[in-house]
Amino acid sequence: MAAYIIRRLLLIIPTLLGIMLINFSLIQFVPGGPIEQIIARIDGEGDAFSGIAGGSDAGANEGFESEESGYQGARGLPPAYLERLEIDMGFKRLRCADGYDGVPLLAAEECVAVPIGLAEQFVRLIGRYLIFDFGESYFKSRPVVDLVLETMPVSITLGLWSTLIAYLVSIPLGIRKAVRDGSRFDTWSSGIIIAAYAIPGFLFAILLLVLFAGGSYFKIFPLRGLTSDGFEDMTRLQQIGDYFWHITLPVLASSISGFATLTLLTKNSFMDEVKKQYVITAKAKGLTEQRVLYGHVFRNAMLIVIAGFPAVFVGVFFGGSIIIETLFSLNGLGRLGFEAVVNRDYAIVFATMYVFSLIALIVGLITDLTYVLVDPRIDFESRRT
Repeated sequence: MAAYIIRRLLLIIPTLLGIMLINFSLIQFVPGGPIEQIIARIDGEGDAFSGIAGGSDAGANEGFESEESGYQGARGLPPAYLERLEIDMGFKRLRCADGYDGVPLLAAEECVAVPIGLAEQFVRLIGRYLIFDFGESYFKSRPVVDLVLETMPVSITLGLWSTLIAYLVSIPLGIRKAVRDGSRFDTWSSGIIIAAYAIPGFLFAILLLVLFAGGSYFKIFPLRGLTSDGFEDMTRLQQIGDYFWHITLPVLASSISGFATLTLLTKNSFMDEVKKQYVITAKAKGLTEQRVLYGHVFRNAMLIVIAGFPAVFVGVFFGGSIIIETLFSLNGLGRLGFEAVVNRDYAIVFATMYVFSLIALIVGLITDLTYVLVDPRIDFESRRT
């Protein structure tokens, strides 16, 4: 098993490389870019140079004031400033007459900015990401790794708790439905879970806010955030209670759609196993139904359920978190990545993509290890990966 784990960990590197290469290539076809976004912001918001340049450097404002000291932003950005932005963002480098080749601020007339090829940009990107150096956000002027670390706990909270609750409810319910197939309980429960699956997650989240977060009826749960004011001053027990108080509605909203798929998958898997010959033989030997169900059928039936864990977790963690985080005003990784895509903040876009892919690959490895725990007959060492 140790050799298999090592092989899988080594395979993560080329897999990540392939994922990043495909997405890096696709990004090149997206219209607009960070430079265009900055120009649009300046045109719409007036003088924004101090915010995007990260200081009051005199060279940044060169060419923006006429002889009458009037603002000239509406007449177009000076080429020197645009070149500076492209150099700072890694799209160009300085090439000077004395042979210097680097990426500092424009400082000498004999230096010219030349584009950096896409291949070199990608190699630089991967080289930094291998050591988790994600650079700095174009628009937030903060290290991307700090932004990722700040927002990741929110997304992990939603993903883990939603997946855990979905499995804790769906597996026992699916087993019960398989045992009582065709009964009134099976019919009514199927209707309820299918109706729950048909409700969009964002609509259910709005319903929870209206009913239980002071929208129109009860004010039982907080409207936004993951913790209350003064959280640091609370005792450990109070902090735990406050944490669960805040995540109740977001977790319910993000987990409702996963119940139907998991429940029906569990039911169908158990029903398929119950019809097999070894179950009939076990019953013929006088074993009780509970012994047959949980001693023999459970392990075989759960394999297909476990196989769906990565898809469920990734779907909740990546897909549903964006809307849920927005509705409940949670600063999570999904919301950060979405805002970065809208703003063409490529530093954050690629960083969140890298983190998402890495987590998904690790979850896949954990799923394989869970196979062995459920059914010790599985031996990955005998396989070639």
